Amino acid sequence: MIITLDFKSETPIYVQLRNAVVVAIGRGDLQDGEKLPTIRQLAEELGINAMTVNKAFTTLKNEGFITIDRRHGATVTKPEGGNAEYKEKLEQELTLVISEASLKGVGRKEFLDTCADIFAALAAGQRPIAE
Repeated sequence: MIITLDFKSETPIYVQLRNAVVVAIGRGDLQDGEKLPTIRQLAEELGINAMTVNKAFTTLKNEGFITIDRRHGATVTKPEGGNAEYKEKLEQELTLVISEASLKGVGRKEFLDTCADIFAALAAGQRPIAE
């Protein structure tokens, strides 16, 4: 799993790490049941504080993307889909993204085409256009 962090970004590092893991799961780079590196290993590999990795892992656990066991570490777990709480969160996030795209001059067709391209790339196990 290759994780690239942007230390100049306004997005917190733990959020970038969380997002990279979610994309890796969605793309198929990380499989259900696969073990993740330890917090210490990942922190050293990425050159970040272990507490930052811990915060990302805790977020991923709370969202159902991983399980954490003291003896066995963190393991990928594909979350159960289709629950109402997630659908509401998805609608809120899409409303924001669509509003921003519209304000920046992206039309409906272009937006939907971009979404379809990204969805197809992820389904094929490829990197999306932009991560």
